[in-house]
Amino acid sequence: MGHRLSKIYTRTGDAGTTGLGDGSRVGKDAPRIAALGDVDELNATISVLLCEAMPDEVRDLLTGVQHDLFDLGGELSVPGASFLKDSQPGRLETAIDRFNAEMEPLKEFILPGGTRAAALTHHSRTVCRRAERAVVALAHNEAISDAARQYLNRLSDLLFVLARWLNKVAGSGDVLWQKGKNA
Repeated sequence: MGHRLSKIYTRTGDAGTTGLGDGSRVGKDAPRIAALGDVDELNATISVLLCEAMPDEVRDLLTGVQHDLFDLGGELSVPGASFLKDSQPGRLETAIDRFNAEMEPLKEFILPGGTRAAALTHHSRTVCRRAERAVVALAHNEAISDAARQYLNRLSDLLFVLARWLNKVAGSGDVLWQKGKNA
């Protein structure tokens, strides 16, 4: 890969627009840029999660997710592009099934929390849901691949399961919601 970012500031965005991968310019407040920003933020929250101690299997899975999210960002930056493959949401389903198989069925609602790693995973899950909403909103007016929407939907499910699993392997259980606790 050559030198892609030889100059960090260009001043081309000073008027409130930004360049897309196809060379076109849009407002920095455009739905496409909002979706791209949410996916970027999701990737950053996963990077914070990866600072925690965790089994290599989870670390490798989440590092792969970061690469997928970068691909998704590329897809969002080039209108009409489709970089995610149909197999990528299926890969997440396999991981969900693998980790969920070790969990007891949920009988109660849970609160985000437990260990720090689980809490950070829950935080990533909520950012993922926001990114998904932004991509769905964008898809109302512009072409977005099915794989992009499906990937974010499966990823939020995976992050939910991983948060529970990380609590379990750390010897901590789910933090159960208690109806009317402070009533």
